[in-house]
Amino acid sequence: MKFLPDQVVARLQTQMQTPDLSGTRYSALRFLGHGGMGSVWLAEDSVLQRPVALKILAAENSSADLAARLMQEAIVLARLEHPGIVPVHDAGTLPDGRTFYCMKHVEGQTLDRYAGSLPLRERLRLFQRIAEPLAFAHSRGVIHRDLKPANIMIGPFGEVLIMDWGLARVMASVSNEASATGQVPARVMSAIGVSSEAKQVSGHEFTRAVQGSLKPGALAPENACAATTAQGTVLGTPGYMAPEQERGEINLIDQRTDVFALGSILKDLLQEKPAAHRTERVSRPLQTICSKAMAHEMSARYSSVQELAADVGKYLDGMPVSAYRENILERATRLVDRNRVAVVLVLAYLLMRLLFILFSRR
Repeated sequence: MKFLPDQVVARLQTQMQTPDLSGTRYSALRFLGHGGMGSVWLAEDSVLQRPVALKILAAENSSADLAARLMQEAIVLARLEHPGIVPVHDAGTLPDGRTFYCMKHVEGQTLDRYAGSLPLRERLRLFQRIAEPLAFAHSRGVIHRDLKPANIMIGPFGEVLIMDWGLARVMASVSNEASATGQVPARVMSAIGVSSEAKQVSGHEFTRAVQGSLKPGALAPENACAATTAQGTVLGTPGYMAPEQERGEINLIDQRTDVFALGSILKDLLQEKPAAHRTERVSRPLQTICSKAMAHEMSARYSSVQELAADVGKYLDGMPVSAYRENILERATRLVDRNRVAVVLVLAYLLMRLLFILFSRR
């Protein structure tokens, strides 16, 4: 018996997994990777003639619950219009019945690869830019719940994008058509093929269904249809999950859960020391900022992402941070560093005066 080479097996597996895009405006180009619920493919949009990314529910995961959850992710992203969040262009069902959505194809590097060569101050400025789209999402009632360096992309021109909102928890309410238990309206569920009587529809039909069912700014709730996250279920990535996530306490999760993950990311950025900057030392204020963001008790953390980013900004501007109480020596050192030019000029003036006095006595 002859065994096929690994390369041939991999090629056959890819061909078997290639989605059926017949009858759609898309044609598959190549496989990009696996997500939490399915696969992501680079595709060509034949109408707009541009590359896009298609997130497609895996065949083995094509249940009504997961279809609803994937559509929930698409709706969340579609409502979060921000330069730091990947835009969604289309959504619907494929000819084989699998749910999909189409989004911008993002090129670049993940945060862990990109930040390794940057000096400390540039890493901190990058951190502030990561906080911006997350704060925007929180203002719309959306908690990411899976923040980590692998889910943050830095584009070729330095743009920052937060990816993979598949575990997002939506705190906002939906339209009055939704029930008190927070279900996605029946018309939307029917449009995406979750109902037993649903038919296959195009992405445009899905878009019209969503627009007709949700008020502007409203989002699908976490427990859309039957896709409920039960109390005690642990969702997230070890090392970046807050204690309440690790305990499965879904009802406690709020924006401070993302603050914890963001603090873990800041800790990673502070630990990165490029060869050209090995002498950089992480100051006590920065260490304290990390500690506060990653506090075990939710009440001890920063109350918002904006508050955390503001403390980092204060540090960069040479101002005292709220998380750390300085002693007299540290305050004097900080003031000298912040006003270095003025201090040098004053010292130069005093030195000249001293020299003038000494020479005038001779």
